[in-house]
Amino acid sequence: MKLGVLTNLIGDQPLDSALAYFESLGLDMVEIGCAGYPGNQHADPAVLLNDATALEEFKATVKRHNLEISALSCHGNPVHPDKATAAEFDKGIRDTILLAEKLGIHQINTFSGCPGDCEDSKYPNWVTCAWPTDFQKVLDWQWNEVLIPYWKKTAAFALEHGVDKIALELHPGFCVYNTQTMLRLRDAVGPVMGANLDPSHLIWQGMDLPQDIAELGDCIFHFHAKDTKIDPVKTARTGVLDTNDLGNIHDRSWLFRSVGYGHGEDWWKDVVTALRLAGYDYVLSIEHEDALMSPREGLEKAVATLKNVVIRTGPANAWWAN
Repeated sequence: MKLGVLTNLIGDQPLDSALAYFESLGLDMVEIGCAGYPGNQHADPAVLLNDATALEEFKATVKRHNLEISALSCHGNPVHPDKATAAEFDKGIRDTILLAEKLGIHQINTFSGCPGDCEDSKYPNWVTCAWPTDFQKVLDWQWNEVLIPYWKKTAAFALEHGVDKIALELHPGFCVYNTQTMLRLRDAVGPVMGANLDPSHLIWQGMDLPQDIAELGDCIFHFHAKDTKIDPVKTARTGVLDTNDLGNIHDRSWLFRSVGYGHGEDWWKDVVTALRLAGYDYVLSIEHEDALMSPREGLEKAVATLKNVVIRTGPANAWWAN
C-alpha cells in the first residue's frame, strides 16, 4: 500500500510547491482535482487538454517530485435536476476522463449524484425513509429513469477512452452512500463502477468498516483516509442526521477529523488489515476536512498516524508453518 493526499487542501499553492511539500512528508501518490467540488487549481483540463507544452510540464512536475497520480477527481452531481448545473458537472467528468486518457491514468473519482423527485424538480432529493410509500416511487424514478441510464452512458464513454475504473465516494446526500447502493449501481452498470471508500461518511451512519470492506471486496478502487468523531451526548439528543453547518463545531453531533482524532491506531490497523484481506493494495489518500486544525497540521498528523498503520510490503509465505 502507498500513502497519498487529495492535493486541494493546499489549492492556494502552485502545483510545484504543493508537490514539493507532499514529497517532503514522504508521500507516494497524489489525487488531483480536475473539476467539481475539488476544483481544478492543480490540473485544469481546459488548459491541459489544449496545450501540449503545459501537459508535458504537468507530467514532468509530478515526476520531478517522485510522486504518482492515484486518480483524477471530479466530484459533483451530474444528475442534478437543474439542467445547467448537471451539464457543468457532466462536462467536468468527461473532461477529466479525457485528461486521464492523455496521462495514461485509468481511474477517476467522483460522486454518483442525486436527482430531484421528478422532471420538474429544482433541487436534489435524497431519500432517507422507506415510508410513506411516496419515497419508494421517488427512488424508483431516480434510479431507473435517471441514475442508471446516466452512468451506463458515462461508463461507456470512459471505457472508450481507457478509463476502466470510476470510483464513487459513498456519500450521504447522493444516491450511492453505503455498500448496498454501491453494489446496486455496480450490478446495473458493470464492473467499471466501484468505490472510493471514505470511512468518515460511513462512521456516522453507524456502519462497521471492516465488514463494509469485506462486502465490497474488489469493488474498492480507491480509499480516502479521513476520520469522524461522534459526540455521544449530542447524538443522544439529536441523532446523527445533523443539518448544522459543518463549521458549527459546538452544536454538531459529529465532526470530520484528521486520521487518529476520531479513532486510534488500533482501529485504523483493523481497517488496513481488512483492506489487505479484501485484496486492496493501492493508496490511502488523505483528505483533510478537520475544522479544528489547519490543513498542514491536519495532514501532518494524519501522515504520522498512517505511517505506523500502512502495510507497505506484500504478505510473506507462511515459512513458520513449514
